[in-house]
Amino acid sequence: MAEKIESAEGKLDWIKWAMVVAVIAAAVYANSYFTAESLLIRTIGLLIAAGAAGWVAAQTLRGKAFVNLCLEARVEIRKVVWPTRQETTQTTIVVLIVILIVALILWLLDWGLNGVVSSVIG
Repeated sequence: MAEKIESAEGKLDWIKWAMVVAVIAAAVYANSYFTAESLLIRTIGLLIAAGAAGWVAAQTLRGKAFVNLCLEARVEIRKVVWPTRQETTQTTIVVLIVILIVALILWLLDWGLNGVVSSVIG
């Protein structure tokens, strides 16, 4: 029964996506039409239109799946053990030292190969 409801709901998703496209197109047109208005007012209008389009898109099956994915990602981010300030500083210092060592090796290699090529060429 639930599959029938989902498939019936999914069949009408193209109407919602058409509404999303129409709202975005109208917002872009209105933004270019009202160029004499304040940038702040046009920006607020674009944000409102984007919010409306996002809300309509979130009502589709793919939109609901995307919202669900974002909520699950938020839960997973809370589970991450972030490094302390000291660990971050130490790791940064190690990376900088390695970068300097590799840069020095490449500079010496370039200098040596340049000397070899210069002596061969003349």
